[in-house]
Amino acid sequence: MEHRTLDELRSSALTAPARAMTRREKLERWATLLERHTAPLKALAGIEFLTTDKRLALRGDNSPLALAYADPVLREQGLCSDQLGAGMAFFGLSSTEAHRLLCVCHCGRTVQGDQLAVRLRYAARHPVLFRFFNWL
Repeated sequence: MEHRTLDELRSSALTAPARAMTRREKLERWATLLERHTAPLKALAGIEFLTTDKRLALRGDNSPLALAYADPVLREQGLCSDQLGAGMAFFGLSSTEAHRLLCVCHCGRTVQGDQLAVRLRYAARHPVLFRFFNWL
């Protein structure tokens, strides 16, 4: 992990906006973080088979949600943990959307950040199409 001063963080291309981010902005930022992450990430297993309580508490080390939670800007905006429920609430994802984006049955055991970034951007830019069509 790289440590930076506040001045370095403020001058970074990914500094926090002064206002609350929209759903699209949050998803776009997450996509940018995923693109910059070069190592494979671990997808979440069995999302669709868990009870609601277990599904909402589901998390994984080195998952796409763990990467999002490691970002200070998203935490400042209100992302409170790397659990699936917190991610769904923060990014405005339905259970179906979260399943299609993060589950092993749609991604495989690991997923490359740039591949997931494409899907996230599609969900951000075309929310209605993403909810109803399963081609991505």
